[in-house]
Amino acid sequence: MIDFHCHLDLYPDPLAIRDECDSRGMYVLSVTTTPSAWQGTSALAAQTKRIRTALGLHPQLAHERMNELPLFDSYLPETRYVGEIGLDGAPEFRRQWSTQVAVFEHILARCRETGGRTMSIHSRRASRAVLDTLERFSGAGTPILHWFSGSFGELDRAVALGCWFSVGPAMLAGEKGRALAARMPRERVLTESDGPFAQVNGESVMPWQVEKALDALSTVWSLPSEEVRQYIRDNLRRLLEKNRD
Repeated sequence: MIDFHCHLDLYPDPLAIRDECDSRGMYVLSVTTTPSAWQGTSALAAQTKRIRTALGLHPQLAHERMNELPLFDSYLPETRYVGEIGLDGAPEFRRQWSTQVAVFEHILARCRETGGRTMSIHSRRASRAVLDTLERFSGAGTPILHWFSGSFGELDRAVALGCWFSVGPAMLAGEKGRALAARMPRERVLTESDGPFAQVNGESVMPWQVEKALDALSTVWSLPSEEVRQYIRDNLRRLLEKNRD
């Protein structure tokens, strides 16, 4: 199983979640929300085979943690993965929009300058702006739009720009999420939990519950369950090979 967007450090018992993921042989991308969380979160995965840590600065925290950008720059050479980054256009964060943009542009510029990164990107109510920014900073790496919720037109544009997508049980529980997933190129889709923030039936999604996303994709794509699993495994393999280029 593959969980390509998980806030491992923010579960109540991160060590227990890590050990369970490790025992199940899961591949997990553990994203961070601030550069100051990088060292502690990456230490969680230090003795595991398939858990990787992404260096991030979440757009909802950009206005509070912009002063950590020098820290971001200093840690960037230590990882091939960046996330969670992006923009958030929800009303409660609109006042900080200019700061969000400045932080996102800074991160994309540094990624481009250092040869590109695999990036897990937040785009809630900001899909067009995220795509505009990615277009301006082409060469920053491989963008993976986590829990994409834009329009079909924006999805088509994202595909044309070379974006990948990570989808989870919470996203696929809704009609719009399933419709978007049906339109995504199957060769550019990965599964995610977005735990512990994402919830299904009022409970935080665990990394191994990406199984529910695989089942949903089987329905959405009208494919046998094992064929969907093979798609996701092959997609991860190709992404990792690309990451080594």
